[in-house]
Amino acid sequence: MQLPCVYLTTCRTTCYINHNMLKTYLYIPEHLDKKIKQTAKAQNKSKAEVMRLALEKGIPAVDEYNNASVEVLFKIAELGRKYKLKGPKDGSKNMDKYLWDKDWSKKPYSSKS
Repeated sequence: MQLPCVYLTTCRTTCYINHNMLKTYLYIPEHLDKKIKQTAKAQNKSKAEVMRLALEKGIPAVDEYNNASVEVLFKIAELGRKYKLKGPKDGSKNMDKYLWDKDWSKKPYSSKS
């Protein structure tokens, strides 16, 4: 009795349970593409998986960077409260006027003797 010839192939799939995947086109520079390919080959992963992991790790760092300016503003406000500094009541409305219409080379006081 002769067995039928069976061709076996190996297929590697990654399952993402409860994740809806969206197809996205992304333009990247050549040097990043080379790094992604090298990483994918070294870790035996697909390029898409390497890019997903890089994005997941990188997004929090980007969020932190953007929040830094907000934190600086909070620190400035805290200093104002601490030293009881007062500014104009219409500061946000006339910010450009206060910043750009003033000649900052002149001293705020006059030296009358």
